Amino acid sequence: MVNALGDEVLQAAQALARGELIGLPTETVYGLAADALNPSAVNAIFQTKGRPANHPLIVHLADVSLVPVFASEVPAFAQRLMAAYWPGPLTLILKRHAGVADAAAGGHATIALRCPSHPMAQAVLHATLSLGVQGVAAPSANVFGSVSPTTAAHVRESFPELLVLDGGACDVGIESTIVDCSRDAPVLLRPGMLSVSQLSEACGVSVLSPASHAVGSGLQVSGAVRAVTPAAPGTLASHYAPRARVRLMTIEQMRAHLHNAKLPLATWTRTSLLRVEQNALPEGVKQFTMPSDAAPCAHDLFAQLRAMDALGVQEIWIETPPDGEAWAGVRDRLQRAAA
Repeated sequence: MVNALGDEVLQAAQALARGELIGLPTETVYGLAADALNPSAVNAIFQTKGRPANHPLIVHLADVSLVPVFASEVPAFAQRLMAAYWPGPLTLILKRHAGVADAAAGGHATIALRCPSHPMAQAVLHATLSLGVQGVAAPSANVFGSVSPTTAAHVRESFPELLVLDGGACDVGIESTIVDCSRDAPVLLRPGMLSVSQLSEACGVSVLSPASHAVGSGLQVSGAVRAVTPAAPGTLASHYAPRARVRLMTIEQMRAHLHNAKLPLATWTRTSLLRVEQNALPEGVKQFTMPSDAAPCAHDLFAQLRAMDALGVQEIWIETPPDGEAWAGVRDRLQRAAA
């Protein structure tokens, strides 16, 4: 088994060094990976996914020592975030060396960097490093805008000819938290499973939100800041969407709209109380129960969306997640899926 795993990792590393694409497991989602410093390989990612070339990619690193290859400045608060959460599901946006990884950065002056914790991703990144590949660009291994893959089978559904490493189901299940560290204060650009409170405590500075009006280091996070916010992966208004229409609703809204619904449809609620006058649900409605805690819900989210979509339903009704930091990443993905 060890030799087989070693052979598989080496095969993947050699493919990356040749400028080819592979399916790479991480703890968040599976990535469509290529050498971040090979422009033709990176362009193949954009073409394969159908992703706009100006929409930047996250570059995955074997360890923190490779950050200076790509980033021209690393503020102290960014260093503290790396120390606390790398390897792990955290992406930092930093000022980029001019002329380095232009294609992966989508032509922007910043670069998104992450060090994944998945053991197979780590093995591949270290193997590629020995072959001269210093970073691997790896957006989610799916068609642009669709539901992200959390198993090797999901990747093969979209790209059957691709070399895909099977690292099992992803532990986290939604994409990494993204924090902009290219300005005077850290700003959350995409929520994930790391909360603002956790991030702020780790870096010793309040991590701001573009929606807030906090002031830190002379930086007011308001409409003016949003105008200069660097481009970041996975932040389009509509994203992570299945073929069926996704609607976020309260239980009360579901009950009120059920009789006029376009069937078939699937519902995903935190309880099994979606009943009509104590009778069973109408024929053509499939009900699923989501986990009541945020972390297991995030773990199941994309796989469940895919499973419901596979039923051929017209609509997927999902109970709106609770307020609170723990649910921010799940809320973000569902809001974009429903946009």
